[in-house]
Amino acid sequence: MKILKRALTFTVLTLALSYAFAAFLYFGVHLRWNTLLAQFAGMAYMFIPTLVVVGLQRFAYREPVVSTMGICWRPNKWWVAAWLFPPALAFAALGVSLLLPGVTYDPSLSGMFQRYQHVFPPETVAEMQRQMEAMPLHPLWIALVQGLIAGATINAVFAFGEELGWRGFLLRETAGLGFWRANLLIGFIWGVWHAPLILQGHNYPQHPVAGVFMMIIWCLLLSPLFGFLRLAGKSVLAAALVHGALNGTAALAIMVIAGGSDLTVGVTGLAGFVALAAANVGLWAYERFRERGFLDRLLEQAARPC
Repeated sequence: MKILKRALTFTVLTLALSYAFAAFLYFGVHLRWNTLLAQFAGMAYMFIPTLVVVGLQRFAYREPVVSTMGICWRPNKWWVAAWLFPPALAFAALGVSLLLPGVTYDPSLSGMFQRYQHVFPPETVAEMQRQMEAMPLHPLWIALVQGLIAGATINAVFAFGEELGWRGFLLRETAGLGFWRANLLIGFIWGVWHAPLILQGHNYPQHPVAGVFMMIIWCLLLSPLFGFLRLAGKSVLAAALVHGALNGTAALAIMVIAGGSDLTVGVTGLAGFVALAAANVGLWAYERFRERGFLDRLLEQAARPC
């Protein structure tokens, strides 16, 4: 109960501070989501879980942060898997999207630019289109390389702002629940935490209200996979890497298709749900192949200092 009490304390504080910050941005400064200022605000939002973790560890629990939160600088093969999993997921979601009614292959990228019209001003979309037409290679491959580089660098830094909370503090404090229940609980909290951003048009600009529920489902499906990579990588930095790479490569899933909506295509749509469900089945099968209870024992190690 003591462990769950800490998890509850973290969750309440994180949601309260995050929602308060989002309310200030919306009601106080009337922030529009498709602006440069909104992008910086979103980056700041990502660091709220880390601020709560540091505050609790240093001032409430009087415990160290680095050694107890799994911030370990010893990369292994699972860090590479964490880096490459997101583009594999994006291409899998792309393949599933092409099976949906009304969705077609569109190498001209016209479908992607049509989707961006819901997010960015027309002049921004036109400039993006001009830049992509001038590229020496197809933009899909350039975006893949750029996304992987960004995922391992700047994106990973901002993703760490979240991951120290989700796969650092919460995963350690809920270890007693077992791997699957702990990660599903974290996934639900993670999804609910996104709600203010989703309502502003993040990820689901065409369906912001329905998008809140879609994001919760998406995080529930994603959380065990992130949790496994964090545990197999023996560091919360592996979770930051997969999170950063996901943010950097998610657009690959919708670049060369036309049709569908933000609820059906892409990594965060129905197509992504199918790909993630398959990945979770694969993780379940991997545990059975290794040994029953393997993931639970791996989770127990997360509570130990580096």
